Amino acid sequence: MDRRTFMTAGATASAALLLSGCNESGRQAIDYSKHPSQELSSSDEYSSAPHKKVTLRLATSWPAGFPIMGTGIERFAERVKAASGGSLIIKVYPKETLVPALAVFDAASTGEIDAFHSGPYYWKGKNSAFALFSGTPFGLTAEEISSWMLFGGGMELWRDMYGKHNLYPLLGGNTNVQMGGWFRKPIRSLEDLKGLKMRVPGIGGEVFSRLGVNPVLLAAGDIYPSLERGMIDATEWVGPALDLQMGFHKVAKYYYSGWHEPGSVLELTFNKQVWESLSPQHQAILQIASEEMSNRMALEFHSANIKALKEMDGLGVKIASFPDDVNRAAKKALDAYLSEESARNPDFKRVFSNMQSYLAESRAWSNIGLGAFLNVREG
Repeated sequence: MDRRTFMTAGATASAALLLSGCNESGRQAIDYSKHPSQELSSSDEYSSAPHKKVTLRLATSWPAGFPIMGTGIERFAERVKAASGGSLIIKVYPKETLVPALAVFDAASTGEIDAFHSGPYYWKGKNSAFALFSGTPFGLTAEEISSWMLFGGGMELWRDMYGKHNLYPLLGGNTNVQMGGWFRKPIRSLEDLKGLKMRVPGIGGEVFSRLGVNPVLLAAGDIYPSLERGMIDATEWVGPALDLQMGFHKVAKYYYSGWHEPGSVLELTFNKQVWESLSPQHQAILQIASEEMSNRMALEFHSANIKALKEMDGLGVKIASFPDDVNRAAKKALDAYLSEESARNPDFKRVFSNMQSYLAESRAWSNIGLGAFLNVREG
């Protein structure tokens, strides 16, 4: 399937087109034969006959009702049900209710579950290239990485590599720019990072490791207890909205701006055989609803972070940026890691080279467009 052809009209427009096809009860069928550019299979025929009801089991890496990410996937399931006229049901299982939070990849790969909602950087132990699909420190912004996925070849690479694990990924959200983390003690220089135990996944974890930090991978529900009990000294999570909900400010007062995840992609990934067994109409509904969820989630994070930042006033939170020597060392450590991993893993080299080419092209526009505007606006 040509992802870029499918998304030509844009995710928001596509979602509006799909959802406008539903009446108030969400039961009206959608005629995709009117939209041949959104072809999703080798078949040129789209049946308007009623679908056999399909129920898919989707496990997440988030607790039940978890803000934005958890509620986002629940809303996605509701949209799919409405858009399909009830013929496609997504049963959402929060973390630990069906499989453990960080076991969803293997469970979907083997067919134990049909799909999952999580983050690609959790699986870098299987293939370091997978972490790149979430993004890189000092790399693509939320807008840039979504653009790379849809129009720069990122999605094709992702599906090719996940296909080897019997998986088929869709975009499942974006956290927008993330904060650098909560620390029990202030970070005044690079030396202050030495020996700290910090919850930080993905390539960001690799960078912090080279700065002297001991990175730890923990699921969402395990982070606060570990920080409270002193099992870890610091943690990154997402941004003000979710961080405030997690209560990190109660046990770690120093909050730093970040560079490790400038716009992290989340995933909505299906067992590949399950995906291929779905009708073109059901595939289209899932595609469009996933794009709506992804776009909405990034905007919701932005809005929620605005409000949460105000709430932090009076809580004793000390917001700062990492010192210059930390930032310089982090860039140097990142370059070394990317070079070493590209030499070690051909998959990593292929994805990173593609991503870097897109970033090189995007940087010029981002700098003279949004970057220049922000400098003028704040100057």
